Amino acid sequence: MTTPSARYDDPRDRRAERGTSRRTRVLRAAPALALVLLALAGPLLAPHPIDRPLVAPYATPDAAAVLGGDLLGRDVLSRFLAGGGPLVLNALAIAALVTAAAALLGVLAALRPGLGRWVERAADLAILVPAVLGIMLVALAWQDGGRLAIAAAATVLGVPYATRVVAAAAAPIAVSGYIETAAASGERLWYLIVREVLPNLRATLLALFGLRFVEAVYVVSVAAFLQLGPQPPTADWALMIRENSPGIMLNPLAVAIPALAVGVLALSVNLAADALMPKTGTTTEVSL
Repeated sequence: MTTPSARYDDPRDRRAERGTSRRTRVLRAAPALALVLLALAGPLLAPHPIDRPLVAPYATPDAAAVLGGDLLGRDVLSRFLAGGGPLVLNALAIAALVTAAAALLGVLAALRPGLGRWVERAADLAILVPAVLGIMLVALAWQDGGRLAIAAAATVLGVPYATRVVAAAAAPIAVSGYIETAAASGERLWYLIVREVLPNLRATLLALFGLRFVEAVYVVSVAAFLQLGPQPPTADWALMIRENSPGIMLNPLAVAIPALAVGVLALSVNLAADALMPKTGTTTEVSL
């Protein structure tokens, strides 16, 4: 006769697994954190003034300029170190504003279906406007806006799509039993949004923040490449790519280093958001 037996995970194994998972998540988030810190602290690390010619135009790397010179003979390394901070700060601000606005509008649309239909219709119309075209119109109309104009346009154009994502994720939560119970007991709408629904959307919002950051890096970089935001002689990664592209055969590092930094920044932040995303549910192995 065989009696059923249950085998449960050893608590020590679970603790070790959680520790390993935590270390893995930290390691996956480390490149993004390191690159963001480098971009923010870069101006303090620049070895030379960013606006002073140091070598010949498009000079190859040497002892005076480790990454060579740009189109005016300025130190590429110094301009690279000074050009990442504004891009990172702009992208972080845009991603945070878009995520916050989308969270409130999306949850509101899920809790109030009548209002939600109008929100979705407005979002559908706004999504039809290409982001780059909208930013070009705003930047050309607000010529003195600079980075602020680009950030404002990118935020406004990014909210509609993000709102649709949050509304779709919040819809099943809005009709769940505990939300209906809280509403029936007289809880105010603000309480339902902040205390009941948003805490259950942490994974969605964190993933959305990572995606919006990548989109913001793309939009801000494209705007700078088109000279709609920062203007020469400002140090900016995207502007460096545009300025130095005619001399890419003479000093390819002047273009390759900022281009690589933009790509790695977008990828590493997306991976970090995925690594920091809260895990839903746990599994327990039981065998009979």
